[in-house]
Amino acid sequence: MNKTLFSYELPPDRAIRVVQGDLTQEAVDAIVNAANGGLQHGGGVAGAIVRRGGYAIQRESNAWVQTHGPIPTGTGAALTGAGNLPAHYVIHVVGPIWRQRGDEPQLLRQAVQSALAMADAHQLRSLSMPAISSGIFGFPKPLATEVIWQATLDYFHAHPQSHIREVRFCNIDSLTARLFVEAGQRLTTARPTPEATTPAEPAPPSPGG
Repeated sequence: MNKTLFSYELPPDRAIRVVQGDLTQEAVDAIVNAANGGLQHGGGVAGAIVRRGGYAIQRESNAWVQTHGPIPTGTGAALTGAGNLPAHYVIHVVGPIWRQRGDEPQLLRQAVQSALAMADAHQLRSLSMPAISSGIFGFPKPLATEVIWQATLDYFHAHPQSHIREVRFCNIDSLTARLFVEAGQRLTTARPTPEATTPAEPAPPSPGG
């Protein structure tokens, strides 16, 4: 079962949590998929989402690309159903491949905020995202977790009327989860709560979501 390791409360009623567990088991309005531009979900997080959620997610993704074209790195996002997953939707964004060109942190920041903006556009209240780009795309995990945290905090600061009430950074491996906790401790004044030793309580789906 997924466990909350760290929680940061933002006024008036928002929370950012670090969760260790399986992204495909998150019972939220939307999970975020670290996709490629063509939305071909073969490996990594994307492959796991389709294996668990069913091929309907891939069919919807193909249809999205046929209609809208490939998703640009950082600045684009797509929304599909979530098939058999507990979540209601999947938000697909494309993070940067780490090539040491210098623009990767900004592109990752844009990808995170594109996911949040897509959630807001559909009035979603809860979403869960992995450490985008830090797997097969090679983005260094310590930097990725810090960029993702900061991008989320900055989004809420810039959008005080956001519909989003909970963002969960969910990763199955203990290293990435620990790095997310450490980044949260650096970037906020929050401290781990008693939730850290108890199973996470999934956010309720939004009405009509």
